[in-house]
Amino acid sequence: MSPLKLACAQVNVTVGAIDRNVARCSSAIADARALGVDILLFPELTLTGYPPEDLLLQPQFIENNLSALREIVAMVGDDIVVVVGFVRRAQDLHNSVAIIFDHKVHMVYDKQVLPNYTVFDEVRYFRSGSEPSRLLEVNGVLVGFAICEDAWSPQGAIAQASAMGAEVVLVANASPYEMGRQAAREQLMEVRASDASVSILYCNLIGGQDELVFDGGSFFVNSSGCVTARAPRFTEELFVVDFLGEEAQYRKRLLDPRGGLRVSNVPGVPIALSITKASNTSGVTVPPHRCLEPPVRTFDPEEVIEALVLGTRDYVAKNRAPGVLVAVSGGIDSALVAALAVAALGPTAVQLVALPSRYSSPESLTDAKELAQNLDAELITLPIEDTHVALTRTLEATVAVKGLVDENLQSRIRGVIMMALSNASGRLVLTTGNKSELAVGYSTLYGDTAGGFAVIKDLYKTQVYAVAKRLNRDRILIPASILTKPPSAELRPDQLDTDSLPDYPVLDAVLRALVDQDQSVARVVAQGFEAAMVVRIDGLVRRNEYKRRQSPLGVRLSSKAFGKDRRMPISLGGW
Repeated sequence: MSPLKLACAQVNVTVGAIDRNVARCSSAIADARALGVDILLFPELTLTGYPPEDLLLQPQFIENNLSALREIVAMVGDDIVVVVGFVRRAQDLHNSVAIIFDHKVHMVYDKQVLPNYTVFDEVRYFRSGSEPSRLLEVNGVLVGFAICEDAWSPQGAIAQASAMGAEVVLVANASPYEMGRQAAREQLMEVRASDASVSILYCNLIGGQDELVFDGGSFFVNSSGCVTARAPRFTEELFVVDFLGEEAQYRKRLLDPRGGLRVSNVPGVPIALSITKASNTSGVTVPPHRCLEPPVRTFDPEEVIEALVLGTRDYVAKNRAPGVLVAVSGGIDSALVAALAVAALGPTAVQLVALPSRYSSPESLTDAKELAQNLDAELITLPIEDTHVALTRTLEATVAVKGLVDENLQSRIRGVIMMALSNASGRLVLTTGNKSELAVGYSTLYGDTAGGFAVIKDLYKTQVYAVAKRLNRDRILIPASILTKPPSAELRPDQLDTDSLPDYPVLDAVLRALVDQDQSVARVVAQGFEAAMVVRIDGLVRRNEYKRRQSPLGVRLSSKAFGKDRRMPISLGGW
């Protein structure tokens, strides 16, 4: 047996951009060849992008994906094995990887376990793989395969490959980011590797795709269940490791000396491939027992910033917008969105817009100007007073323009102006609402919810402050006065958010229980929260689903983001 140089191409692909995805694969293959890689693994559904959703119902899309696979086959010679994700068309569709060598597809592995929860709808599109797994023998090393959810099953593809004698399993993934998810991935793969006495190369997708962010973080686990190498997160990477193999063989002999756990009904002889190029030993040698420190399991502002920046950058780029517009009020939410937009796109692509009304404080406009200076971004100021007066005159003969009518009128004037600027420039409007506000409907439909992308829609207000403070750690971007003043929509004299809502630490704690954990009102009250307040908040969450359905999508950060993760009826009786 010869050592194998394994690599994961942690690439940023785009759903539907099949030609560009092929070009990205071609570049990674060339880079891997230059490093002397023996087996190059791509993420799940590399050629189509993930998730392709109802594009999978279009026959031409499937055919284009198969044509792309043929292009990849044509470029892979006898010096490297390439494992690439694609959609296989048989009597039904399969989420598959093709194992390519010497201009041929020598083997196809179909995903066995199809996820159908949170953001995943794979049962809608694919048929589970039913053919027995097979192994690939490359220069004397037995290699198994799995696709994402397959690896999570204790009796799944990793255990099956081990029972057939595999020494390393290659796992292609499109696992989206959520807070603490990387630690869960690594811990589970450590268990799978240790239980099966196989090494695992876990290759994950990178990039933003609509509301999803794929964070990469590909890693290698040795057969003792130890993560010994890890690719960077939130960036593309050709992640290379040297697989030596001796440890896996030793553990198998130690734990099963007579081979009694090996299955005898292996479906045929493993496909054997011999790579004829001279071995290249210039890559990374994996220390066999040096375990890396595990990633954080909780909310980490620095990690969240990376996810928000990547998600925003890719959404703007993949939708071909020339830049973005952010309405800055002098408050914390719009300041954070502006700072993240500049981090994602650069200051020249971000235009800030101040829209002061008769109720806007002079301090708020001063804070907006200071923010623009700190970010080196352009700020334009368009007062809304004349428009406010004109619309009030138009309406006052029919309705009383006061209270909520007047407050929402101001917000909708701002929405109209922002969308007009967007139409004139092609720039995308970034909305600035946070998860706390969206949950209870503390927003104006067609006003501050008008826009194309909601950057912080999955951040609670308390998390907004934590992320803003982290952004300010190295350099002051968000003025201190914005971080310290009480939150206010400034739509009436002396207005504060706490006039309508509980203090945000209390509100966020209740919302986490009601929304993220699906707890009942009674259970939340039993935790010590005031009963009338919990009942009121629960009612607000239920009544404002109609607003959330009409609000723009934004970066998913949690396992219960509004949108695909949480699908609630709008017309809802009192159950």
